[in-house]
Amino acid sequence: MCGPFKGCQGILRLLEIIFSALTFIIVISRGRMVSLWGVWCEFVWVFCIAVPLVLSVVESKMWHILLAVFLPNWADLTCGLTALCTLMITSATVIFAAVFVCLTCIVNILCFISSLIATVFFLIDGAMQKKLLPSGYLSSLRGSLRTTEAFIACIILTAATDHFVNGEWSFRPPGMIISIVVFAVCLLVTVVIIVLHLLKLLQCLLAFRLSLVELVFNVVAVLLYLLAVILWSVFGYKRSKYNPYICQKCSYVDMNTVNIGAIVNTVLYIVDLVLSIKSH
Repeated sequence: MCGPFKGCQGILRLLEIIFSALTFIIVISRGRMVSLWGVWCEFVWVFCIAVPLVLSVVESKMWHILLAVFLPNWADLTCGLTALCTLMITSATVIFAAVFVCLTCIVNILCFISSLIATVFFLIDGAMQKKLLPSGYLSSLRGSLRTTEAFIACIILTAATDHFVNGEWSFRPPGMIISIVVFAVCLLVTVVIIVLHLLKLLQCLLAFRLSLVELVFNVVAVLLYLLAVILWSVFGYKRSKYNPYICQKCSYVDMNTVNIGAIVNTVLYIVDLVLSIKSH
């Protein structure tokens, strides 16, 4: 295999790109995607095309040697990004199957099969990279927790937005709006923390302060998520003179997805807080 796709890992990345691209081509042949869950799936497939392609090109051009000035560990970055792609494309495959696949939907079935094959290749690639035991933030427990927190927050925000899009515009309880703001702010700060850990120069400048910032943020995140879960449940499930649902079952699926995701993220932030206290 010539070009950037050399060796076993290069072939795996090429297969990831091919099947992610094939999935995206099939899904856009259906026409414009209206469902926000469908938009999430499309975003994931594009992301899973871009990441292995960029990694392969950077490594083939030896640019990662120059990036070593800024990035502490290239192997850790590639392992972390591959793990993130695996998590994301697994979610897209499951979501697409649950929302769009039916016995008579041939195109959707083909899309699901293609996405499932891409998921398998990402799983194999991720397992092979993890087997090499790269050292670094993304490969550590703390980094994995942060990545998972950010991923789940994306799912929560997709479900919350889909809930409001499918509901009546008159039904916008302030408590639910506050919950969405909490999820968005915590996601933003989590992503910033991940980036700060990946940049070598900032690690040197903010080594102690970053640890303190993480500790404070984890405390605040736990409290905010607990508040968001309570507000979302109280305002979302209570009886109201408004009918917030165009599709009862669909809207309750979104409601439950937000609640379950928020509870899971609360637990993850609590674990992160315990680890922060131990390491501080």
